[in-house]
Amino acid sequence: MQSSSFLLNFISVFIKQIFLLDETPLYQYIYTQKYYAFAKIIKRIFLHLYQVEFMAENEIKQIMINGRLVGIVGLDDIIQKTAVDHQGKSDKDIINSLLSDISANNYVPPGAVESYGKALLREFKIAQGLPVAKEPNLGLNIAVLGMGCARCNQLEDDVRGLLAEMKIAASLRHITDFKEIARFGVISTPALTINNKVVSAGEVPPKSKIRQWIIEAYNPPDE
Repeated sequence: MQSSSFLLNFISVFIKQIFLLDETPLYQYIYTQKYYAFAKIIKRIFLHLYQVEFMAENEIKQIMINGRLVGIVGLDDIIQKTAVDHQGKSDKDIINSLLSDISANNYVPPGAVESYGKALLREFKIAQGLPVAKEPNLGLNIAVLGMGCARCNQLEDDVRGLLAEMKIAASLRHITDFKEIARFGVISTPALTINNKVVSAGEVPPKSKIRQWIIEAYNPPDE
């Protein structure tokens, strides 16, 4: 019984690794061929058959809008779809498409449509590796870089817990997109960045060290 259970678990993990993750070559190929709906159907079939925990469609990604973090449901999938369907389109067309798609599962305040559009376009360009204007530093911007491994999640939990304990407001993101991670020049993960500076890579630093980095970034020395 133990051997059969192990085998089934191995098969599930294997299929998840080679097919279900959006970063895999096979899934990317289907996207590039513009069979977006077909790819989604295949993913749902495998999820049902093997009961693999996969939250891409309902994943909440936090982005900065008017200096505040706002959670957007399904943003990564929407950006990926827009990149395929709107190649070569203008920024205005991309903004309209992003706003239309996120409105299905997210509330966009009527008075903040323009701000949402600008923030979504920025996230879209970052995901596509396109140049974006540097945002003014409105406080601490912390990012955990990693593809969602156990150590990556642990690092995110450690940072979140420290921020709550220290009562420090900060933007905290967990970046899983390979192209976005590559922009930081990181080779090994998990990695931690504070205000766009890589402070650690390839390990989960001790909480005491993370606390010190946060303090130093929150209270920079006078120049």
